[in-house]
Amino acid sequence: MNPLSVPNDPSSNAASKAAGRVLMINKDAVEGARLEASLAEQNCRLEYAAGSADALQHLRSRAYDVVITDPTTSIEEDLALLSEMRAIRPGTRVIVLAPSSTPEEVIAALRAKVFLCKSAPFDTEEIAEYAARAAASRDAHWGIEVLSAHRDWLSVRADCRVLTAERLMSFVNELQTELPPSPREDLMTALREVLMNAIEHGARFATDKVLEMTAIHTARARVLYVHDPGAGFRWEGIPHSALSNPQGEPGKHLEVREQQGMRAGGFGILVARGVVDELIYSEIGNEVLLIKYLA
Repeated sequence: MNPLSVPNDPSSNAASKAAGRVLMINKDAVEGARLEASLAEQNCRLEYAAGSADALQHLRSRAYDVVITDPTTSIEEDLALLSEMRAIRPGTRVIVLAPSSTPEEVIAALRAKVFLCKSAPFDTEEIAEYAARAAASRDAHWGIEVLSAHRDWLSVRADCRVLTAERLMSFVNELQTELPPSPREDLMTALREVLMNAIEHGARFATDKVLEMTAIHTARARVLYVHDPGAGFRWEGIPHSALSNPQGEPGKHLEVREQQGMRAGGFGILVARGVVDELIYSEIGNEVLLIKYLA
């Protein structure tokens, strides 16, 4: 897992503050013992249901903060079960695990306000991390709203929480499963850096503010657009960014950041520019376009 967490973000340490109860369907489908141990380290208790019917029975008996679906069932099956679970426990957060996914299924999961959607292979520690953070997230706001979506065009509105940004990246990553690893990883790296800037500098960690993101698939490229809630910037007005360094002084911006009491960093835009083919900012700097061409 590659978290966006930074020291000053108020939501980055939520998982460490609260205990939670997690229900996993099908104990043998993933590394149950490892998942249980990872959750225990984060003050979460893991229980198991033998199947869908047993999971519903568990939910009738008691409340669970998070339900992790059976990794051997399809997303379509999981979403049908989700509607039954929410009829019993409306506030339950659900992490959908599936053997595979299609863009249509990922979009359906987003529309159903699934907390997270992952297809095999699974990272057990990553699943535990998300489950613990989901359990600790008491806000009723679900974070991501679908504005428009089909296979090649997804537009969403999201609140400016680090956890929401990580979830959003995970959904976008699931939409790219047809891509080879290299362009897919480059695209996610660039998106991560742009979302970080939007949350830290655009929203200034105000979790009630929202950003907008659009992911577009064409035959020859992948395009990502992010509009943050900030007032924007002028290039000459960001001496704390690595892009503003004078020639021959690659660390000059670090001195500026230290003088201004900012955390070490400032390489985000530079990193994003280095891994995509085009990075284009709007005139006032609160909109950015990322383009990755396919070979």
